[in-house]
Amino acid sequence: MATETAVITGASRGIGKAVAETFARKGIHVVVCARTNSALEDVAGEILEAGYEATSIRADVRDEYDVERVMEQAARISGEIDYVVANAGVYHGETGNTPLTTASYSAYDDHLRTNGRGVFATIRESLPHLASDARILVSSGRVARTEPAGYGSYAVSKATAEAIARGFSADIEQPVSIVDPGLVETSLTGKNGLDPADVAAQFLWVATEAPAENIDGVVIDRKEWRKASR
Repeated sequence: MATETAVITGASRGIGKAVAETFARKGIHVVVCARTNSALEDVAGEILEAGYEATSIRADVRDEYDVERVMEQAARISGEIDYVVANAGVYHGETGNTPLTTASYSAYDDHLRTNGRGVFATIRESLPHLASDARILVSSGRVARTEPAGYGSYAVSKATAEAIARGFSADIEQPVSIVDPGLVETSLTGKNGLDPADVAAQFLWVATEAPAENIDGVVIDRKEWRKASR
């Protein structure tokens, strides 16, 4: 029986799914969350069939009561939560073709609500249940720190997520890390990029191996991971 528990949001596909599978193979009980229940149950089912431990809980990170329920249920598994991966995200429109100049208010609002406020809710609601040596990981990308044309309010929301991560890093004892795996092929980014399975090891390293003082409040990109994990 697993002695550690990880909560992974946005785990029904892409990076979240790959991270859940990788953590499970490490012997961690993964609590996978997403809005699409059928896909989520498929992910948990595959992990269970492979002989590892998983629990699926449908949740919308835009709803703090949903997130609160997830964290309460996850904490009951082993008494506390050891890892939180705030990965849920949305992208409205054609990737790279959504400049702020033509952004709709509805897309702007939902980007901020899901990718920004959703990260806040995920971390905030985990706090009462965190182990003293727990780690929190926030998925991000270069668009949060550069000036990419065409990424509009999505880039704004990822910058918001990183600011939230740094804020919590300053306010709590547990390390909060921003993980940037580079361009990954997902439904949000399109066909170009790395396979999600190829970047999941980066998340696992940040969660379980990296010195806590080296990851707290900073961005760990693919280059930094490769350099440090040699």
